[in-house]
This record gives sequence, C-alpha cells and structure tokens, in this order.
Amino acid sequence: MRRRPVDNLLLDHWRGLDCVVVLRELADHVKQDKTFVPRECRQATRWQVGVAGFDFELLCTGPRFFDTRASRGGGGAIDLVMHLFCVDFNHAVAMLRGTGL
Repeated sequence: MRRRPVDNLLLDHWRGLDCVVVLRELADHVKQDKTFVPRECRQATRWQVGVAGFDFELLCTGPRFFDTRASRGGGGAIDLVMHLFCVDFNHAVAMLRGTGL
C-alpha cells in the first residue's frame, strides 16, 4: 500500500488544531472537569478521556496538551494521536485523514 505524502498546509493545520476538537472526534469518552482551576495558564482546561480502554487526564491549552498521569505532553493533533493511541507518525496521519479533521 502506497502512502500519500502530507503537504505542509495540512501539517500546519494539524499543528494548530485545538486538542479538544481532536479528543471529541477520536476518543471514546471525553468529559471536561468543570471544577478545575488552573494555576499557571488561565486558558488551561482539564479533561478526563477514555481511549481504547485506557483512561487519561489531560490538561489542554489550544493545540498543547499534558498528560498528568504519564508526565508527558506535546503539541498538535499528530502528537496527541500518537500519545493516546501509541501509534507512529504514519498511523496518526492515517487516523486524522480518516476523520476529515
């Protein structure tokens, strides 16, 4: 199977995509913690996320995310998909293309 190349415009789009948009499209369960009060970044929100039987607690600020349980973070839709689904770059791209994001 031949892979289609990813152009820079699409990569830029995915890099800037809000994490919550990606979570709502791909996760099995997404719930915002309305009681969360951010200490450092006032725009940060906390989310309880379920993906393929695994639970995550993510802090999200636009395209940036931080997994509080794994103490790992990143930025952009590709990083988020790679982290949540434990897939490589090519699989993350294929998943994002499949959603139409």
